[in-house]
Amino acid sequence: MRGMPRFALNPAPPAPGRFDAVGFGLNTVDLLAVVGAYPEPDSKQPLQDLVERPGGQAATAMTACARLGWRARYVGRFGNDHLASLARATLEGDDVDLAGCATIEAPQPMSLILVDDRGRRTVLWQRAPALNFTPDEVDPALMTSGRVLLVDCHQTAAAIRAATLARAAGIPTVVDVEKIRPRIEDLLVQIDVIITARAFPEAYTGASGLGAALAELAERFHPALVCTTLGREGSLCRISGQELRTPGFEVPVVDSTGAGDVFRGGFIAGWLAAGADAPIERVLTYANAVAALKCRALGARTAIPSSTEVENLLRETGR
Repeated sequence: MRGMPRFALNPAPPAPGRFDAVGFGLNTVDLLAVVGAYPEPDSKQPLQDLVERPGGQAATAMTACARLGWRARYVGRFGNDHLASLARATLEGDDVDLAGCATIEAPQPMSLILVDDRGRRTVLWQRAPALNFTPDEVDPALMTSGRVLLVDCHQTAAAIRAATLARAAGIPTVVDVEKIRPRIEDLLVQIDVIITARAFPEAYTGASGLGAALAELAERFHPALVCTTLGREGSLCRISGQELRTPGFEVPVVDSTGAGDVFRGGFIAGWLAAGADAPIERVLTYANAVAALKCRALGARTAIPSSTEVENLLRETGR
């Protein structure tokens, strides 16, 4: 029987002035509307709650890294309205470095999210094109200022440039990929750790079954790890030719918004903590715990846990 796979890929070494994690991609403000049941067309019902909360894939992942005790930097653009002030202030409040961010004359990206009584969500979003980076606008010094670089796939051409720069400097790359976009292949070939949304592997490869789809992604792009998040069921990954399912954690779910983003931050944090040649099951279990605890409250970042809270959950569950 083959032994438990280990994660031989190491983050870049610590160095003076170097961040532990850098995230390049989206930040948003989410308007969350809580309803008792998902609305039918042409229906009316009262709202149970209506709140503004910060979100966005890369920004939320970096917030998770920071709350878990690591030095994190977010690189992106903010709009110039009151929502942008909220987005910036909350990241600063979590000690996420924003030195590589700029303010643009445009509305802050925002999402309208319906959350039902089972914690499920539906997302409607808007983002001004002026907030997007071109590849030439990607700063090499920023992309190589961390031990690990995370990119999302919304600005694919710019993300390709960012990942290429990091890899050339010996910095491992992680991607948050949720849907098929133009040039997605050119991005994935530059990625060491591919972490996908549940529907992506089969939609992209056409393979029947998630395991077969992950195997095809691994064969095509040769990452150190390819993984899919499965919500409360945990995660499924492919590493060193082996498939590994890591169970999730049972927690009271209020809102799953941002859980996948937080999983990615938790993965990076667990990887940094585990060190060289880490047992991959330990890193994935840690990421699952971080994502589960995030679901305790409304909003993508509201309940992102501290490292102490994560360790308590792992100890209480014998994991």
